[in-house]
Amino acid sequence: MMNKLGGIVRGDTSKIQRLLSTATSPAKATSQSKPYVVGEPSGPTMKCEVPGPQSKSLLADLSKIQSMDSVHFFADYDKSLGNYIVDVDGNEMLDMFTQISSVPIGYNHPALLSAFDSPSAMRVLVNRPALGVYPGADWAQKLRDVMLSAAPPGLDQVTTMMCGSCSNENAFKLMHFKYMEKLREGRTFTAEEMESCMINQAPGTPNLSVLSFHGGFHGRTIASLACTHSKYIHKIDVPLPNWPVSDFPRYKYPLEENIRENEEEDNRCLALAEEAIANSGNNGCPITGVIVEPIQAEGGDHHGSNKWFQGLQQICKKYDIVYLIDEVQTGGGPTGKMWCHEWFDLEDSPDIVTFSKKMLTGGLYHKPELRPKQPWRIFNTWVGDPGKLILLDAVLKTIKKDDLLGNTLATGDILLSGLKDLESRFPQYLKNTRGRGTFCAIDCDTGARRDDVLAKLRSLGVHAGGCGEAAIRLRPALIFQPWHAHIFLQKLEDVLLAQ
Repeated sequence: MMNKLGGIVRGDTSKIQRLLSTATSPAKATSQSKPYVVGEPSGPTMKCEVPGPQSKSLLADLSKIQSMDSVHFFADYDKSLGNYIVDVDGNEMLDMFTQISSVPIGYNHPALLSAFDSPSAMRVLVNRPALGVYPGADWAQKLRDVMLSAAPPGLDQVTTMMCGSCSNENAFKLMHFKYMEKLREGRTFTAEEMESCMINQAPGTPNLSVLSFHGGFHGRTIASLACTHSKYIHKIDVPLPNWPVSDFPRYKYPLEENIRENEEEDNRCLALAEEAIANSGNNGCPITGVIVEPIQAEGGDHHGSNKWFQGLQQICKKYDIVYLIDEVQTGGGPTGKMWCHEWFDLEDSPDIVTFSKKMLTGGLYHKPELRPKQPWRIFNTWVGDPGKLILLDAVLKTIKKDDLLGNTLATGDILLSGLKDLESRFPQYLKNTRGRGTFCAIDCDTGARRDDVLAKLRSLGVHAGGCGEAAIRLRPALIFQPWHAHIFLQKLEDVLLAQ
């Protein structure tokens, strides 16, 4: 039987004061004995294969007007609820992929369904402004109350954007602006610079670069794609700048049994990064900044140690270049802190943090010294969407009220422990269990095995994702609770027993 949407908005609507992103208390057993979204299914219910006949019919119709062969199935968003996504064939699946990690508090959460109940909120949605030129009277206050309430510690400048790619693109501009401003020593643009940039020539269009890492994913627009190194299909046939790329650590697991080898790997990768930066000027294309993910999600859920991220920051400071941490996938709480880089014990905040997905709007936080000195340099028609801030406000209040970061830590402990147990029992199939919070992954012995496991999990009512060569990646919502973890672990065990 299909579940009806239901539930009441939980608790007060008082504003969250800065900082939501301060350190989270240690993981503890959750006292929440009921689902955060009332009425969600008690478990998966499968009526047919996925994709089913309705999904196949809809895909055939879509294919007449759009090339989107990536579609897995069509969802029924009226019936999807909480941690469960329902497809158009009536299959109720435990969703551990959540729209590529972009659903913060589950489907049809009452706090979000009621977010536009007021006439003023509806007018914000209807009258979408060009925020860079005609913002509403309350825009600055909205940025303070919503965006800065969740800001990474130490960053008090924020610009909203449409998506993760354009957030990174504009972050790159700030890197280049800083470098060129330093070269000019405060002088204004010359006539030659202004004229030459109009035909993409020097000196107005300088030859500058951003350092990125093998396995990274930062977007699909030109500069962000130049920094993306996860799958060939993202890049092939697209002309891109020849920017440098270096090695991101590849650790041996279990970590506690490979301390010396992994420390050597950190040292090797830090040395390569510094060499690239130090030589970039001599190579005719100075590096103005470094972009790095806290966890290389799309590329295979590769983690870096505190030492790695601290070392990168020290190198950036040494060469006076910008340290950008791309938190598009990891931001918004899935690692148990609002921002994954908070785990790294950095001596200072990153210079820039980009975000999207669970934050519902794209954008970038940055330090004040990176503010452009001229108008129109970080700009587009919309520069974000105030309607998304209304939704994000409801999300952030729900995270605080229901202690969803604490829930994510507690549930993540169960999820990670369960994965390690399965790895120990099925070492022929599984290896390299890793994760922070519920942002977890495990490798299969081959990519073909991973694909088969994912397909069979879906047939049992669990929707998970893959990444890298052979990784299963788990990206549940922040309302994912211990019993959801146990459902997943049982289904995964069933699949492994049948291999």
